[in-house]
Amino acid sequence: MTVTAALSPTDGRFLARLAADAVHARLTGARLAARIPPDSPLRDDGASFVTLERAGALRGCVGTLEPVCPLHRDVVQNAMRAMNDPRLPPVTVLDWPALDVKVSVLSHPEPIPSTSRADVVAALRPGQDGLILHSDDGRRATFLPSVWAKVDDPELFVAALLRKGGWPEGAWPPDLRAARYASTEFHDESPREALPT
Repeated sequence: MTVTAALSPTDGRFLARLAADAVHARLTGARLAARIPPDSPLRDDGASFVTLERAGALRGCVGTLEPVCPLHRDVVQNAMRAMNDPRLPPVTVLDWPALDVKVSVLSHPEPIPSTSRADVVAALRPGQDGLILHSDDGRRATFLPSVWAKVDDPELFVAALLRKGGWPEGAWPPDLRAARYASTEFHDESPREALPT
């Protein structure tokens, strides 16, 4: 079964805390122990992104776009991977006291019929849709719905994602496909107790 319905606030807080606990365990060498009830929707397959920020600065953002494993496991794996986001220096114990952890649980992607950039721009719901672009050569790029807070114009949103994926901003490549998705965000915010260095 796949997570498709909105999670309860309790489940969401648990996921965000679980992501923070995974980071803490990796930083301290402790064992991560989480008990997931047998009937919990967190045991259903789901896709998530985990974003780590220190005092508002991005420290890592890694996720999955398609459900491939139970949601609770996906969140733990993405939290640990976000600590070593290849675009940024690794997260360290010095980041921990001010580290904010955000978990975005994604809906199943919905294809956008598109033969042009204008089609995609017209189909987007600003503030609601995440966007995935992918081409036959294996390139893929996405923006979470939270990116609308920084880029609120659909035309600029699509242009920035084309740049991120390495596609030309002018002509729409014939093999480029688009899909949109929604996400629900859950937070586990700082401050946190300092860890030994």
